[in-house]
Amino acid sequence: METPGSQSSLHRANLERVVRAVRMAGSLTQAEIARGTGLSAATVSNIVRELKEGGTVQVTPTSSGGRRARAVALSGDAGIVVGVDFGHSHLRVAVGNLAHQVLAEEAEPFDVDASAAEGFDRAEALVHRLVAEAGIHHEKIIGVGLGVPGPIDVETGVLGSTAILPGWTGTNPRNELAARLGVPVHVDNDANLGALGEQVWGDARGVNDLAYIKVASGVGAGLVINGRVYRGPGGTAGEIGHITLDESGPVCRCGNRGCLETFTAARYVLPLLHSSHGAGLTMPEVVRLAGAGDPGCRRVVADVGRHIGSGVASLCNLLNPAMVVLGGDLADAGDLVLEPVRDSVARYAIPSAARQLRITAGSLGGRAEVLGALGLVLSEMGEASLLDATGGVPAAVGG
Repeated sequence: METPGSQSSLHRANLERVVRAVRMAGSLTQAEIARGTGLSAATVSNIVRELKEGGTVQVTPTSSGGRRARAVALSGDAGIVVGVDFGHSHLRVAVGNLAHQVLAEEAEPFDVDASAAEGFDRAEALVHRLVAEAGIHHEKIIGVGLGVPGPIDVETGVLGSTAILPGWTGTNPRNELAARLGVPVHVDNDANLGALGEQVWGDARGVNDLAYIKVASGVGAGLVINGRVYRGPGGTAGEIGHITLDESGPVCRCGNRGCLETFTAARYVLPLLHSSHGAGLTMPEVVRLAGAGDPGCRRVVADVGRHIGSGVASLCNLLNPAMVVLGGDLADAGDLVLEPVRDSVARYAIPSAARQLRITAGSLGGRAEVLGALGLVLSEMGEASLLDATGGVPAAVGG
């Protein structure tokens, strides 16, 4: 039994610090590990050698700044993580390893009106098929990340009221999928997972303070503060869609008037174009037509961008993020929507906060949430369990 403050406990803590840094980054050079952990280069070298001998990490030659270096990643054999993302019209599943390599991924249409039981049936079948096709034994699965388009109670894991999957309200997605798959399941809403996906795999890598704004059937924000997703004590942080823009505006599904969502979400925006473009129009089609020069669609996209910018300005004034990433269908509109967002931020945000802010479209597209689900497992798993799962480490060799 290790004594707190002893050499052995300090060594174990250093092992876990290195594993934690590599786990979240995917791959780091030894110099990057030393800078990120504050450990000396000699200590990092010893620890990496020890972890490699224990099968926890793999080391490959690389270059950094024109000089030879060694890239350290968690071993591809150390375990498998699975991501499951339920959207308003799709189910997407991805299988990856701890070295941040996606081994299998597939999306299929999902009926928004389907029952929760049918949704879990489909998810269970798709997970089993992709794991089998990747040639992976089920016992290698460390955990599953699950994304749902609605608020999750952080204490009970119960899905709150959601307009996208109304038949699922009151269910416990974590317990349901865990019982079916026989592995630990971590669950979060889609906006939080989009933020985590962009932070781990997208253009937001290395950014510790950011907001991921997803505009689809609803509007939500995933908030990353000081490198970690911020959920709030009740799990409802980031409900940017219910910032009031006009207290005399349209009645929102939340019961208030003039929420940001009533000016930006698809079900409120698309009817504006019904008389000129027909009732069957979808948001991806609006974005495509706007890019092709359609004046009505360009106007709608620009108006939505200005309203989103008002919400983003409020976020800037409160949280001062370094980056805002726009996700969802609107992100494909590029500068047609981003420039109006930037204009509103410049107008309504504190100048010092606006100057520091980078506003960009998500680089992962529709994959952001399912990759975030993989990242959720990586962020929730403990270093101690990973070291033990790989058979532990050999006797201490220093550090």
